[in-house]
Amino acid sequence: MSRDSKKSNVLLPVLVTAFAIPLSMLFWIINVIYSILSSREHQTEDQTVISPWRWLAAIVIPIMFSLWGLKRRSLDLSGAMLGLVVGFVLTITNYAHLADLMCFFVTSSLATKFRMNEKRKLEVDFKEGGQRNWIQVLCNGGMALQLALLYLLDVGCGERALDFDKDYRSSWLSIGILGAFSCCNGDTWASEFGTAIGNSDPFLITTRKKVPKGTNGGVSLFGLLMSLLGGLLVGVFHYLAVLYTVDSVVLENSAPQWPIIVIAGLGGLLGSILDSIFGATLQYSGINEEGKIVERPGKGVKHICGRQILDNHSVNLLSNIAIALTLPRIANFIWPFIK
Repeated sequence: MSRDSKKSNVLLPVLVTAFAIPLSMLFWIINVIYSILSSREHQTEDQTVISPWRWLAAIVIPIMFSLWGLKRRSLDLSGAMLGLVVGFVLTITNYAHLADLMCFFVTSSLATKFRMNEKRKLEVDFKEGGQRNWIQVLCNGGMALQLALLYLLDVGCGERALDFDKDYRSSWLSIGILGAFSCCNGDTWASEFGTAIGNSDPFLITTRKKVPKGTNGGVSLFGLLMSLLGGLLVGVFHYLAVLYTVDSVVLENSAPQWPIIVIAGLGGLLGSILDSIFGATLQYSGINEEGKIVERPGKGVKHICGRQILDNHSVNLLSNIAIALTLPRIANFIWPFIK
């Protein structure tokens, strides 16, 4: 490692800290002033001041992960900027939401880099490191961002146990955020690991006919297993965050929290299946003369399946929204049977 690179590695944390501390204190002061004025107006006790430590964490942690993503080429600049916003809001609301984001971002980035040379042979639009731009970040994290904003407005910020009987609204929103990230992680694991591992071709989810690797809507048993594991891992991160941040007395008087892991695994599996159904029917897949999968018809392209209605970003977004909105209902229904 050169002397300049060593110096930059030392200076980077110092610069981030020098920027983050005054900014977090500014946010905290504004929050305190707003809370005082609001309590005077409504003659109620102030309950809305967010700790300066949470403000600091909400700035430092997203910055560090965005820089990590830029360095590893998992994000481009536009994706890193939007990722900062998503990470900031999720950290302010609940550390378990941040854990969901961290699990998805880190593990999906590593999965994307797995056997890149094999994937390069199959994909025409292959990107080194799988760099995500702002559109991809929005499709993967936009729904979670909206639910986190609703959580902040309706519930406030802070760590809460999941319990639909005692705390329905916060539990519903948290499971929705969990569902959004478990869906994304499950689908990413299924496509990235399923494409790179194994020699057999997948089958189209709508017809069960064999299709080339990389075909939209193509699934395999191994890929479905990976989608389940990808969702389960997000659930493990969420469960551990709840276990170590929520007050022990609250946990003792709440429903068991371990079903979070099962529900997240279900979100990953269902998200991958739904994404495959959309991909097989509403997304064009063809194979060109070089044997690579393309998403647009053209000269020398042989049609495999689907229509040119949606692109990959739209399919991911629709699947994400569907799982985020339905998983809380599923969780509320099955929780009593698995706790």
